[in-house]
Amino acid sequence: MDSRMIQWKSLVFSALLGLTICQSGFAQSSDYPTKPIKVVVTFPPGGSSDAIIRILSTRLNDKLGHPLVLENRPGAGGNIGLTAVAKAAPDGYVLGVGAAGGLTANVSLYPQMPFDVTKDFAPITMLASIPFVLVGHPSVPADNLQQLIALAKSQPGKVSIGHGGNGTAMHLSTALFTQMADVKLIEVPYRGSGPAAMDTLSGQIQLSITDLAAALPHIKAGKLKAFAVTSPKRLSNLPDVPTLSESGLTGYDSTGWFGLVAPTGTPPQIIQRLHAEFTAALNDEAIKSQMRQNGMEPVATSIEGFDAYIKSETQKWARVIRQANIKLN
Repeated sequence: MDSRMIQWKSLVFSALLGLTICQSGFAQSSDYPTKPIKVVVTFPPGGSSDAIIRILSTRLNDKLGHPLVLENRPGAGGNIGLTAVAKAAPDGYVLGVGAAGGLTANVSLYPQMPFDVTKDFAPITMLASIPFVLVGHPSVPADNLQQLIALAKSQPGKVSIGHGGNGTAMHLSTALFTQMADVKLIEVPYRGSGPAAMDTLSGQIQLSITDLAAALPHIKAGKLKAFAVTSPKRLSNLPDVPTLSESGLTGYDSTGWFGLVAPTGTPPQIIQRLHAEFTAALNDEAIKSQMRQNGMEPVATSIEGFDAYIKSETQKWARVIRQANIKLN
């Protein structure tokens, strides 16, 4: 057979094979999902990241036709859980809830990273912004932020403060607080905001900066003192608690957030389907109300908008971390 004929047949076969694969992949994407979807949460149960998916799943399980299955993989400021997502098959059946730390700050905190946010993840949507609150055990002899700062200055290196883990937004919020207040505290990292709040509640530590979901029930019950919130404005569910900025640390502003990502290479049709379903759920009035009751502000973004936000926040925290000279191993 003429060599040119052989080459031509080979090209035709390759083209037909490629078309078959593409059609098969499209069919799989259009049928998606056909089984439960694992959602890796990068913090322990009891915190905001865990609560977000549990609230959203009340709608999404029906809309997707298969349940969202949560897997909590805490540690290293979100790096452990996000690494698992980055290494997962890009088929839409493993998603990750990443926080501000893991998706933006960690690249400036750790000398080596197990993943590259810009290369290893496909952004889907932001999910929520999370204001933090500075709380204390009722035995702390201070009734407001100024008294608390005075107490810390009178006992340098003796007052303990917990946060949600090295590299998390709560860690950076704590560092920003100590810098602006010019106080020296004993910083105690935890594997999530829930454990930090519980140890403050029990008196194991005196203070903590934690997310609202973990602290709000205990504040309402009078079992934790709320000194100030980290957001630029007061919160509707804690209207009597001032901001750090209005309490004397003018300009203080630090809020956490969570967003949904998939492994890079996940088919665009699947990304679009997930984006449509999650943003519709985030705009559902009943879900919005439930999230706000748990101290979270729902935030639905475009895919491109979330990608741009990740990049801008990465630059912002790089400057803060560099000025504070914070490094993690």
